[in-house]
Amino acid sequence: MQGQQYPQPELVKDGRRFQWLPASPAGEVSKGDEGGLNLGQVFSTLRRRIPVILGVTTVVTSAAVLKSMTSTPVYQAGFDILTKPVTVETEVLSSVPQTLSSKDQQQAAGEKGLDATKLQLLKSPKLLSPIAKELQTKYPDVSYDVLATGLKVVPSTSTEILNVSFQDKDAGKVQAILKLTAKAYIDYSLEERLADVKQGIEFVDTQLPQLRDRVETLQDELQSFRQQFNLIDPESTSKVLSDQKGVIGQQRLETQVKLNETQALYVDLSKQITELPSESVSASALRDNTRYQALLNQLLDIRSQIAKESSVFRDGTADIQVLKDQQQNLLSLLGREGQQVQTEVASRIRELEARNKILTQAEDSLNQQIKQLSVISRRYTDIQRELKIATENLNQFLAKREALRIDAGQRKAPWQILTPPTDPIPSSANTKRSAMLGAVLGLLLGVGVALLLDKISNVLHSPEEVKDISKLPILGVIPHNPELTDLEKIDAVAGKLSSVAEVLGFVQQMSQKIGLNNNSKPHYTTSPFLEAFRSLYANIRLLSSDTQVRSIVISSCTAGEGKSTTSVYLAQTAAALGQRVLLVDTDLRLPQLHNRLGLMNSYGLSNVISLDLDFEQVVQQSPIEENLFVMTAGQIPPDPTKLLSSQKMQKLMEQFKETYDLVIYDTPPLLGLADAKLFAPKTDGIILVVGLGKVKSAALTQTLEGLKQFNVSILGAIANGAKDYKSNLYDSYYRYYTASEKQTTEVIDSDITPPIIDLSKRL
Repeated sequence: MQGQQYPQPELVKDGRRFQWLPASPAGEVSKGDEGGLNLGQVFSTLRRRIPVILGVTTVVTSAAVLKSMTSTPVYQAGFDILTKPVTVETEVLSSVPQTLSSKDQQQAAGEKGLDATKLQLLKSPKLLSPIAKELQTKYPDVSYDVLATGLKVVPSTSTEILNVSFQDKDAGKVQAILKLTAKAYIDYSLEERLADVKQGIEFVDTQLPQLRDRVETLQDELQSFRQQFNLIDPESTSKVLSDQKGVIGQQRLETQVKLNETQALYVDLSKQITELPSESVSASALRDNTRYQALLNQLLDIRSQIAKESSVFRDGTADIQVLKDQQQNLLSLLGREGQQVQTEVASRIRELEARNKILTQAEDSLNQQIKQLSVISRRYTDIQRELKIATENLNQFLAKREALRIDAGQRKAPWQILTPPTDPIPSSANTKRSAMLGAVLGLLLGVGVALLLDKISNVLHSPEEVKDISKLPILGVIPHNPELTDLEKIDAVAGKLSSVAEVLGFVQQMSQKIGLNNNSKPHYTTSPFLEAFRSLYANIRLLSSDTQVRSIVISSCTAGEGKSTTSVYLAQTAAALGQRVLLVDTDLRLPQLHNRLGLMNSYGLSNVISLDLDFEQVVQQSPIEENLFVMTAGQIPPDPTKLLSSQKMQKLMEQFKETYDLVIYDTPPLLGLADAKLFAPKTDGIILVVGLGKVKSAALTQTLEGLKQFNVSILGAIANGAKDYKSNLYDSYYRYYTASEKQTTEVIDSDITPPIIDLSKRL
């Protein structure tokens, strides 16, 4: 069909094989080569064994129902109990922190369902043994084991409701057990809550003295620590010391700067004093000294006068000498005044050095105090933390004790009976459950029996199994055709007919019925069965692209697998395609072809070999197809094997190959007989017909092992009788063909006559 591509066959030169398996009957690719469980084969086996599965299921189900109906009736009853505390007391207590009721509500908000421990506790000896002991006076057979086994405690879909049920053959016993169980569960819920409260109070009372002693010890330790180090709060003390250190550090820095400036001034002052005073004084101390500046100004005036007088008088005059004496006196006074300033600067330096030393000592002392405070602060923090934890624990235990005392005042049972124990009724569910369990068990058992029977039978049922066992390519899949049973009637009736005309008429009638004679129909007809043979012939022609297949042997492992039917239909298909086909019946033991084709068997292959006749004298033309020629088996010889292995047979085979386009040899079964193996090496190959549902895998394997001893080329296998054969593409195509034919009829009715095409000879 258009758009569909087929894989190209992989040829093997010696055996003419190709590794192409056509689409499986179900339209699915075989997964046998992938390994693992082949689900397709399993499902196919189950479909074949449906009667076995249904039979086993019916028997097991019926036995289960019958046993349930004939047994003594079982009575069942139950009650529902609400496990959520919904009393007024619990609603009030749930608002009080630290109470068990408040904890229960918090847990209920986060949990889904009762825990497995509580469910197990409800069936413990603590609760059930008193019930069994009380009932033993009236029902001696009641024990804890009976109650624990028969009592069903199951949470319902609502996670706060428990469904409690019990079943027994005695209705009174069921009623009594459920009433006592309901009362025991209600009492248990209250006892459990009060027991928890009591245990909590006892635990708190034992822990409180230790907590109080711990708090008092830490408080005493903290008090002693503060007194020892004269400390109130390490943080505030640390802040004060830090501030003081900052102030002293700033002062020491300023003092150091002043000291450095004064020392530099002293050095500069010493240099200027040793030199002669000049008009400009760089030392700030001399500039700031008024007396020194006044003397310096006077000295400058005297020097100016001396300079004026020297321009008029000589150096030795009295006026100049007086001025020089005054100059000398001023220099002496100026030197003493400089010494006085230098002494004052040195004194300032000593003051600054003393202040700097004091500030340094104060700063070192503060640093030492800060280091010591860090150690003290750490210990103080540890004590404070321990005291805080101990105090919080003490407060929590005191609050918990008060809350538990409030809880202890509760007297209402937290659980409630929603539905009281019902009256015991016979359990109809036993029959339904038995039927259901029986059906399930029967189905499983039936599936197991079906698979076991299929495994024991070891019969091949699908083309995939044939391919897996034989490792041969599947040349074709022939669907199961129920009408082929009419061919068996030909064998039985043909022997009773007295004339050739009667035989031919009966054969024509059967051929038209099963589709062998297409010439009697005005247009092309087909079916999945016939299309399978057309596909088979096409695959045979594609076996080799170099040389055409001219002669083939059609055989099977055992009798009854359809090899003769396959030979007839394959020959008829090739002849319909314009090939001159010779169909040779080489079954000289039990020939069948002449009966199936409505031919006489007076002379045949055995006569040609033994009497040295011309083969064309005994070849008959088939009444079904003009291009189909048949050589029947002839008279049954005493030793068929000798005739088939003779030189005459080999010469005949060569003549057949030269005269006809295709020669098909129908042979006896391969298993146990050597007939086909003797002349098959002289042909292009043998095609093995495997009857699905008829041949066992062991027989196929044995047959293939036997062929290995002979130089026989096995072209492939044909899966015959596939009951699961489906051709969806075929159906869709011919539905379209039918619609087109209908349109053609409408065109004819409208006086437009299309050309008539004869399709009887076309694929």
